[in-house]
Amino acid sequence: MKAAVKEQPMASAASKYKRVLLKMSGEVLMGDREYGIDPATLDRIAGEIKEAVDIGAQVCVVVGAGNIFRGVSGAANGLERVTADYIGMLGTVMNALALQSALEKIKVPTRVQSAIPMQAVCEPFIRRRALRHLEKGRVVIFAGGSGNPFFTTDTPAALRATEMNCDALIKGTKVDGVYSADPAKDPSAKHYDRLTYMDVLTKDLKVMDATAISLARENHIPILVFSVKEEGNFARVLQGKGRFTIVTDK
Repeated sequence: MKAAVKEQPMASAASKYKRVLLKMSGEVLMGDREYGIDPATLDRIAGEIKEAVDIGAQVCVVVGAGNIFRGVSGAANGLERVTADYIGMLGTVMNALALQSALEKIKVPTRVQSAIPMQAVCEPFIRRRALRHLEKGRVVIFAGGSGNPFFTTDTPAALRATEMNCDALIKGTKVDGVYSADPAKDPSAKHYDRLTYMDVLTKDLKVMDATAISLARENHIPILVFSVKEEGNFARVLQGKGRFTIVTDK
């Protein structure tokens, strides 16, 4: 009598994109807290990135600092805008180091590169070195914004995606794509499956800031907007599955 053949689990579908940049706001790391970093949320996001690496994607990350400090809010409260923006940039380094620790805890090799040199804790941003890290399968986290005030972290995300020759810029948000209005406030808000860069700019849709959209448009980098709060969603989006909005030339 033949022994029963044990059924092998099906392999996960490979990523449709070879190299991507994941952009997240700092608020994502808060979880249900009012500020700071929620360890459980941090670990979950690290797991999401690991899943993306496991299906063959080369991943780089830009994370904001809204969970720690916002330059615009700081300026509104009396700080000089330039100083406030630099404080925000330092906040992105803190978030990047926390994410690096969470990733390395689950055996994902990681490097942090900062636009503001601080060699005691991370590497300075060097494009060729970052490309080499990605080729070796390391996750590269870009911190310190662009190193310049008066920009949100959306713009350096689009800039780094261009410099790294990324196939897509993935924007992780609290909702599952781009809507005509805030779905939390307007139940009739329409979800868009596909938009052009010009749609985003002319309709003033709050996907990313206008400078980032223009930079992605000039370099033909598609932007995929998805909910980072849904477990396993990052890998699904890279496989072309799940619910998201894609912003392209046409």
